[in-house]
Amino acid sequence: MGKPFSSGRRVNSSPHSVCFLFDNGSLRADSTISLRRVAAALALRTHRAVRAVSLLHSDQAPAAALGGMPAQLLEPALREFWAMQSDGEAVLLPLFFGPNAAVTKQVPALVRRLRETLPASRAKIAPCLVDPAAPADGRMAQMLADHTLATAAAAGWLQPKVLLVDHGSPMREVTAVRDHLAAQLRVELGDSVAVVGAASMERRDGAAYDFNEPLLAAALRAPPFDAGEVVVALQFLSPGRHAGPDGDLAQICRAAESERPDLRTQMTEPLAAHPLLIDVLADRLTSMG
Repeated sequence: MGKPFSSGRRVNSSPHSVCFLFDNGSLRADSTISLRRVAAALALRTHRAVRAVSLLHSDQAPAAALGGMPAQLLEPALREFWAMQSDGEAVLLPLFFGPNAAVTKQVPALVRRLRETLPASRAKIAPCLVDPAAPADGRMAQMLADHTLATAAAAGWLQPKVLLVDHGSPMREVTAVRDHLAAQLRVELGDSVAVVGAASMERRDGAAYDFNEPLLAAALRAPPFDAGEVVVALQFLSPGRHAGPDGDLAQICRAAESERPDLRTQMTEPLAAHPLLIDVLADRLTSMG
């Protein structure tokens, strides 16, 4: 990742350079509100223009729930930007943990398609939040550890079990990020917890996608996570259909507790509000120079 589509000029070298912070998108207004807060904090930190956009869905959220300002998708946002500044440089900053298909395929294809009619336009894609090839950067794991310890403390738990859960992906590279973070989280938490495991919320059918295993629903019904106090550490950035208070993950946890009377779970908050996230994003943005 990070390979430019055009020149390698520094992100801050042009007054016509704009950062587009993009996520996958959600029908839930809370997700867009979270994305906008991150974009505003990143703009303040870097003194750059940062726009919050999504790949899909978010433009269908009610504008009334977004302060009267409709959410914007990446493609029309880029068209609008390049219509006003034909040679402007767009720095596309993924709000994703790892190199999923949106980052490696969909967005590059979108940029190539737009540049067919806007040949003077320039775009770069910045790195994702986690790079397993750079193990020295443990900030995302530190964020997960902070949220895990805060959740355990609020529940009054000492040495709980911890289960890191991501969405699940058809790409091994994305699940490798989950496993990489789980290994870092074990080191961060040390003796403050009993055990750290990893799971996915969902997966595609077929043996080719077994690398996502175990699923959260199964992990909470098997030792060692089927009894006692379990902190479900969310590898999710923003609230929404999955990570919201009544989302899919909460329902999975409640269903497991109903079948395992000795099981008690608490979910951590999504990571978008952690202050270290802005540090990581700022580094990813300035790495494009």
